[in-house]
Amino acid sequence: MKKNVLDFWVGLFVLIGAAALLFLALKAGNMSSLSFEPTYQVLARFDNIGGLKPRAPVKSAGVVVGRIAEIRFDDKTYQATVVMNIEKRYKFPKDSSAKILTSGLLGEQYVGLEAGGDEAMLADGNRITMTQSAVVLENLIGQFLYNKAADAGGEKAAPAAPAAPTLTPPGLPPQPALP
Repeated sequence: MKKNVLDFWVGLFVLIGAAALLFLALKAGNMSSLSFEPTYQVLARFDNIGGLKPRAPVKSAGVVVGRIAEIRFDDKTYQATVVMNIEKRYKFPKDSSAKILTSGLLGEQYVGLEAGGDEAMLADGNRITMTQSAVVLENLIGQFLYNKAADAGGEKAAPAAPAAPTLTPPGLPPQPALP
């Protein structure tokens, strides 16, 4: 009798562990939020997509409105073409803009959609023309260091000119130096 109870608890522990591993695998593969909503495809071109991956979310006002379906490289324009599946219940004007953003400082990257003001709505196969590429942290750090080095080098190369002496006649208050 005791062996059956022990086998039951071991089996339950193994099942919970398997469910936890499945959950982690789905989270890591960004598959945990599968949606069977009908979608329409929208394309956008970016100069730099950073670490954007297929199945990454497409958000508007913080709400997930779709997913990245595919990322291709266009060898004529040398840009990345991002194909997004947007749920049909969410309609966006044709003059909407898309930017690649990051969740937190080092979080996952996603596409943020900002609605425009056009009365015509995006349809299947349309392209978003106003895009902003990903901000790459390494490039920002490199640019900051380069600017600091250039500032430090500029100060050493051109020392400040000494202040010109001011001559004041006796009995008058001293005058400020002219620039």
